[in-house]
Amino acid sequence: MRNNELQGLSGHAVGEVEAEVDGEKLVHDSSVDHRGRPPLRAATGSWKAAMFIIASEFAERLSFFGIATTLMVYLTTVLHKDMTVAAQNTQSWLSFTTLMPLLGGFLADAYVGRFASVVLSTAVYITGLVLLATAQLAPGLSTTVAPKIHETIFFVGMYLVSIGTGGHKPSLESFGADQFDDGHAGERLQKMSFFNWWNAALCSGVLLGVTVVAYVQQRVGWGAATVLVAGVMAVSLALFITGRRTYRYRKPGGSPLTPLLRVGVAAARKRQLELPANKADLYEVAGAARLLSHTPRLQFLDKAAILEPGGERGPWWLATVTEVEETKLLLSTLPVWLAAVPFGIMAAQVTSFFVKQAGAMDRRLGAHLVLPPATVFAAGAVAMIATVAVHDKLLEPCLRRATGAQRGISVLRRIGVGMALAAVAMAVAAIVERHRLHSAVTISVLWLLPQFAIMGIADAFALVALQEFFYCQVPETMRSLGIGFYLSVAGVGSLMSSVIIGAASHITSGGGRHEGWFGKDLSDSRLDLFYWLLATIGTMNLGFYILVARRYPYKQNY
Repeated sequence: MRNNELQGLSGHAVGEVEAEVDGEKLVHDSSVDHRGRPPLRAATGSWKAAMFIIASEFAERLSFFGIATTLMVYLTTVLHKDMTVAAQNTQSWLSFTTLMPLLGGFLADAYVGRFASVVLSTAVYITGLVLLATAQLAPGLSTTVAPKIHETIFFVGMYLVSIGTGGHKPSLESFGADQFDDGHAGERLQKMSFFNWWNAALCSGVLLGVTVVAYVQQRVGWGAATVLVAGVMAVSLALFITGRRTYRYRKPGGSPLTPLLRVGVAAARKRQLELPANKADLYEVAGAARLLSHTPRLQFLDKAAILEPGGERGPWWLATVTEVEETKLLLSTLPVWLAAVPFGIMAAQVTSFFVKQAGAMDRRLGAHLVLPPATVFAAGAVAMIATVAVHDKLLEPCLRRATGAQRGISVLRRIGVGMALAAVAMAVAAIVERHRLHSAVTISVLWLLPQFAIMGIADAFALVALQEFFYCQVPETMRSLGIGFYLSVAGVGSLMSSVIIGAASHITSGGGRHEGWFGKDLSDSRLDLFYWLLATIGTMNLGFYILVARRYPYKQNY
């Protein structure tokens, strides 16, 4: 009898050990492998999977910035648009491009899935590039033979690229972050580095886009450059699909907005009820896969989880505590998003007026080399790559050791530093532009390096932190949409930039009766005053952001 008991205990202990081993071997974060099974930790996810995804981002940014940073040049030199019209067209296209991820992220989270969304959107992206190449290479579609048809096909191609970007960007980035398990200490630290190195790869793509692609545009032709970026995107799609066995996947769970709407409706219907003194009496489904604890903020929403005597009358009358807390998470991010929009307005100038400035300056380096205008953008990309590397490998570890905290500098403080630097960049741009206007000779394009570099450093702080913030602080079912929120900062920023340009042009020109801040070209314009206006907006907004950041309640366990 004694031996049987020992054998039973031994067998029980072995079972516990095997369960622990399986728990370490398998990932239990609701993800699955390519066959729909719990993923093996050693065979899936982490950096082995993230490398394929980061490579895809590198290729997409190379392609996107190869055409985006020269769009204003194309509109003014090939399509012969006035500078104000070209700037507004550029800002409108950028707005559409960076607002589309809201729709793309929603569809990826709710119905399509992140992997499938990346594949489908990349195919749309490549189709847009093929149309651009057709308009630029076909002799019968040239601007001299068929200018209207050329312009129509060109813009259709550009907006197909926008639609492709709208599905690609939020799905790819959230899919990459999904490869790291928040419940595993080692992978949680790796995820913090993921956002830094994601942006380093992003900037490397930008760097080649504004140098190699811009050089091909200038030396060989616009069509040849478009064929080049289309080929890069096709190769990146093949590589992305090749890594499918190493990925961890999240199944789409239906519309993530429906439970949030139910919370709002249920809370409104029960607005006259009193909350229970013991919050444990609020409704929750025991044993659910994801449970969030009650928090005291936005307590009016808690009424959605009150159990009424006599039962409920339908799903739009009662929500769980977890659904209420997810609604609170989303609503809490909105003030941060609003305070980040002026940063998007300032960032929008880099791909439009900054590049246009470069075109009006002396771009000669030596006796034979003439830089394409967009190549100066490389200064910002290099500054961002260097800042990300220093932050990840030097600054963050030092701050961790000094503070004893897992994170050296909070994500909201990092965003604030980037906002402050962006305002400084606008002030520097204003000083340089005033010097250019009053110079008796054409000054060197190297004068633009400081403003590009400062904006690159600002991006390394603000953009990287905004990505992490909107991925981590929204509900898990909305992470692609969260990346869409981050990208929409730039989209709304570009849209607001276009509105400000139009308003400033109207006011300063007296309704068109005389020259204002924006003339037909830079020599007739006062971009320096426009930059000072943006620097003022950025500085005033920084005070608002500090108030928002100090009051922000971070997500549980973040």
